[in-house]
Amino acid sequence: MAILTCEDLSFAYEGRSVLESVSFSLEAGSYLCVVGENGSGKSTLIKGLLGLKAPDGGKISFGEGLKSTEIGYLPQQTQLQRDFPASVNEVVLSGCLNSLGRRLHYSKADRLRARENMERMGIEDIGEESYQALSGGQQQRVLLARALCATKKLLLLDEPVTGLDPIATGEMYNLIKLVNLCDNITVIMVSHDIHEAVRYATHILHLGHKQLFFGTAAAYKESDLARRFLGGNRI
Repeated sequence: MAILTCEDLSFAYEGRSVLESVSFSLEAGSYLCVVGENGSGKSTLIKGLLGLKAPDGGKISFGEGLKSTEIGYLPQQTQLQRDFPASVNEVVLSGCLNSLGRRLHYSKADRLRARENMERMGIEDIGEESYQALSGGQQQRVLLARALCATKKLLLLDEPVTGLDPIATGEMYNLIKLVNLCDNITVIMVSHDIHEAVRYATHILHLGHKQLFFGTAAAYKESDLARRFLGGNRI
């Protein structure tokens, strides 16, 4: 059974269409990269999947027992977010907020989950440090640990390597792939880096205000669309 199905989705802002005719289905454990030019509708789709933007048409369905409140999300960072005055422990633990329900305080299970995800990201030794004092690569590890606290099934990542140096970028891609492979967590990642998208993803969704391609990364690599997107260069 598919963990996510989108049927003929469309989105608009103030009556102006920004994305239409999006239909695809993902099995659990898939790794989808969403690519396209700036303004092509990539972030709008992510907002729709998160329930932050209602579609003007079409339908989004979740399977495998997934609830819309059980999606891990790593957004693009703003400078204000980079300067957030909290400890690493506090930022990671905030990923458990949706599981609190009527509880006023985090449980021992919440704190254990946060600790485990910090260990997975290799940041367990900086829990008391200020988030705003960390390097860009460390901050992204913290945010990925936070996102993992919110889900065991689906991660949405919006440009997770923007602004990182090459070493931190490679480390982040490897961490995401390990989460995908080892934990069978479905990943949907918006990316401008088409070479790395094809390298790591199982599937590609190419948007250009509508769906231009959906299929396997191997099929996309051989498509004319991929070559045009790269100015005639092969991937």
